[in-house]
Amino acid sequence: MFGYRVPAPNEAMLISGGNSKGASPFRVVTGHGAFVMPVFRKVRFLTLAMCEAEVTEVCVTKQAIALTVRAVIAFKVGNDTESIVNAGQRFLSDQDQMSVLTGRIFAGHLRSIIGSMTVEEIITERQKLATEVLDGSAVEMAKIGLTVDALQIQSIDDMKLGYIAAMAAPHNAAIQRDAQIAQAVANKTAAEAEQESQRTQAEYARQTSIVQAQYRAEVEAAQAEAAQAGPLAQAKAQQEVIDARTVLAQREAELRQQQLVAEVIKPADAEAERIRILAIAEAEKMRVQAEAAASHNRVALDRMLIDQLPQIVREAGRGLSGANVNILNGADGLGEMAAGLVGQGLSILDSVKRGLSTPPSPAPVPEANGQLPKPGELTAS
Repeated sequence: MFGYRVPAPNEAMLISGGNSKGASPFRVVTGHGAFVMPVFRKVRFLTLAMCEAEVTEVCVTKQAIALTVRAVIAFKVGNDTESIVNAGQRFLSDQDQMSVLTGRIFAGHLRSIIGSMTVEEIITERQKLATEVLDGSAVEMAKIGLTVDALQIQSIDDMKLGYIAAMAAPHNAAIQRDAQIAQAVANKTAAEAEQESQRTQAEYARQTSIVQAQYRAEVEAAQAEAAQAGPLAQAKAQQEVIDARTVLAQREAELRQQQLVAEVIKPADAEAERIRILAIAEAEKMRVQAEAAASHNRVALDRMLIDQLPQIVREAGRGLSGANVNILNGADGLGEMAAGLVGQGLSILDSVKRGLSTPPSPAPVPEANGQLPKPGELTAS
């Protein structure tokens, strides 16, 4: 829009002309725009960005030793209206003068603070130096509308006098000594670590060799077992077949034995028992018949022998008739001879009767488990 102006985020817009509020000769606008009447109003812009000033100053210490000090100051215009007005009145026409004036202010305070300190204090307490310089320049910087964000002491040089180097020599020697000791300790530690590493590696190699040997042995054993698994399985299968066939043969033999017992032995035993019983019966029958026949024959024989006794005596006497026999006692001797013939006949008769009265022995009965007689053998005997 014509006549409407907006400052940048890091700028302050200063509008002069017309009636301004307060003692400020211009109106300050930041963060928003404003309508500016052409011809009657004038607009200028003041930077609020960070600025930098470098200071290189030769300063004399409390010990009268000259030092070259280099410092960097980071500053900017304050954000409040008062600071902007103060800075605008002083630097609006030439804003680069802010860095020059800031450097001069800090150079003066830097010489003043260093003049009250020793070299040792300056070297060892740089932060103290920076703080005292900031505190000493704060009032002056506020008057011109500037604020310091940071002060950094970059370097301190004794301009080749050797004072700082001499001051640092004991520390350097101690540091070098400590460094050498530390290096020696480090070397020793490194050597011990190297030896420990070598021992560890050797132990690891030994354990690895042992484990590898165990693995190889296990692999070889597994391979051997796998190689034998086939023949062992085949032999086991064959043995199982043989065992099964043996069991089957035993069962078949038992079955065959049972069949033989049922088909041959038991019928044979039954037949043998039947034949034995028949044989016993037949023998008993023959014995009875023999006893009956013997009883009948003895009666008949006795009668026949009695009937034949006179003939026997006669035949004996006839045998004596032709014999040359001397009789010593006459008629008595002859009677005795005749009586002897009759007695001999009676003795013969008794002998015959005894022979006939003894029954014949029955035929032996065959055992059931022996060889069985054929039919008709008992009757034939």
